[in-house]
Amino acid sequence: MDLFDKFKIWVSFIFLISQLGHGFYLPGSYPHKYGVGDTLSVKVNSLTSIETEIPYSYYSLPFCKPEGGVKDSAENLGELLMGDRIENSPYRFKMYTNETQIFLCKTKPLSSDEFEMLKKRIDDMYQVNLILDNLPAIRFTKKDGFVIRWTGYPVGVKVQDLYYVFNHLKLTVLVHKYEEPNVARVMGTGDAAEMIPTVDPGSEVPGYMVVGFEVTPCSFQHKSGSLKDLEKMYHRYPSAIECDPSAVGMSIKEGEPIAFTYDVTFVESDIKWPSRWDAYLKMEGAKVHWFSILNSLMVITFLAGIVLVIFLRTVRRDLTRYEEVDKEAQAQMNEELSGWKLVVGDVFRSPTYPSLLCVMVGNGVQILGMAVVTILFAALGFMSPASRGTLLTGMVIVYMFLGIAAGYVAVRLWRTIGCGDKKGWASVSWKAACFFPGIAFLILTTLNFLLWHSNSTGAIPFSLFVILILLWFCISVPLTLLGGYFGAKAPHIEFPVRTNQIPREIPPQKYPSWLLVLGAGTLPFGTLFIELFFIMSSIWMGRVYYVFGFLFVVLILLVVVCAEVSLVLTYMHICVEDYKWWWKSFFASGSVAIYIFFYSVNYLIFDLKSLSGPVSATLYLGYSLFMVLAIMLATGTVGFLSSF
Repeated sequence: MDLFDKFKIWVSFIFLISQLGHGFYLPGSYPHKYGVGDTLSVKVNSLTSIETEIPYSYYSLPFCKPEGGVKDSAENLGELLMGDRIENSPYRFKMYTNETQIFLCKTKPLSSDEFEMLKKRIDDMYQVNLILDNLPAIRFTKKDGFVIRWTGYPVGVKVQDLYYVFNHLKLTVLVHKYEEPNVARVMGTGDAAEMIPTVDPGSEVPGYMVVGFEVTPCSFQHKSGSLKDLEKMYHRYPSAIECDPSAVGMSIKEGEPIAFTYDVTFVESDIKWPSRWDAYLKMEGAKVHWFSILNSLMVITFLAGIVLVIFLRTVRRDLTRYEEVDKEAQAQMNEELSGWKLVVGDVFRSPTYPSLLCVMVGNGVQILGMAVVTILFAALGFMSPASRGTLLTGMVIVYMFLGIAAGYVAVRLWRTIGCGDKKGWASVSWKAACFFPGIAFLILTTLNFLLWHSNSTGAIPFSLFVILILLWFCISVPLTLLGGYFGAKAPHIEFPVRTNQIPREIPPQKYPSWLLVLGAGTLPFGTLFIELFFIMSSIWMGRVYYVFGFLFVVLILLVVVCAEVSLVLTYMHICVEDYKWWWKSFFASGSVAIYIFFYSVNYLIFDLKSLSGPVSATLYLGYSLFMVLAIMLATGTVGFLSSF
């Protein structure tokens, strides 16, 4: 068995675990064949809004419920953490069978609570999210001559002082003929056909794949006389239903029911199955995105080159100058010399709070490793948008297993600072296992109470909380302790010079050194801020983020720039005889987190318009703080290790 075969087996094994019983295939790469007349069932996800960012269950509003009752679909860890609640719906139809004026149900007369809730959801611009064959419903609207794509459709609309609900849906399903020979090509491997079910090539029964799902919502006032004889679901509405998206008719009133209907049309499309997600990924601003990213990469690469050249030339010049001074002249000029050579006996003096530094560096290695592995696999197409929650699930799994790296780095650095002393390594391992997860747990628990109070589906269920704690203490903590054990056994790093017993006095500085450290974060921030805008838009504006290849390049560039910035800052401090470089090298690159937090506040005020209400703003700032802390640990670790 060659190396490539072993790699394929390991990749398959990892994704088999991550899918947890969802089938042995790459996420989003399974074409489902439907015969003519086969039943297609639409699912519903949580109601979402970019105004509040608080998701709610679809059935929290008085919508029609399926005949067999509401059932949850199987969800993975990532979906639950993201607030997705996918449930069955009453919308169903047969493959390649057009149907019009299908009656769903007539609700009970709206109570005062239901009426007020509907009005609030319409005011907050909540969207209904339908899913067919893993494809979200997409809506097209025209504005100023441009076609704008939206996922989902609004609950309703307010016109003057009246509220109207969209109670009739015109659904369009795009289908493509099933092509058996294309399966192996889609999977990208010659033996892929053995991994998925196949159909007898001799079969002449036509089959179709769903390649698009479009929705046009309408507000239609049903006649009370026409509804009297309609009691059963899926009966045909007796009179014609005119679906005009630009007009509204069904106003909601307290004490009056709402009738729901739908049409479905099947259209044969030229879209191939592997390209069915293109409509969701071709969001507006794509050209600006690519050009901005490329421009940012060029500018930052140029700046990084300048920083590197200046640093190398400066050090080489100083080294040459010191080498030219012979020993006798050096003895006479010791008092006149200034620069890094004077602090050679103090530069490895133990920093303040050494255990905290070791723990933060260990956690930074863990977070950075998780980011690299996750983004790399996403860039290779393993974590496509077609598989909801896979990205977040993968991040959690990779983070837990990288606990062994966190423990190893933290303990080995602890022993190096202590000149080989093993005392206290278990304590450092425990702190490394609990520092970042503990802070994250505290932030998420606080935010979860706000979501529980709001009855939002974004609240993590108590059972999931128990699962996360068990994963933390049964997998992450033992692996971190194991890594610490290996770190204690590994030889510590020997310092190249001996440290003086009496610390040298640091001369007074013209400018506070921390001012320079905080300002150093601007250069790493320059590598990220354009990509940050698109990431923030995908998280908070409901867009699909898919350019993981660019994100991976930006991540590599960020690591390079953080290392160079920290190197230069450390060198500048030592040149002015300030040998307390440990924490400053960490925060020189880690200070990029401050600028990211300021950018998050700016995004909240100017792009999200401060959201709707204090709860939404608190949630946004809480999640931003969590993200900023992770970035600070990762970038600070890069800066510290490069300087060290």
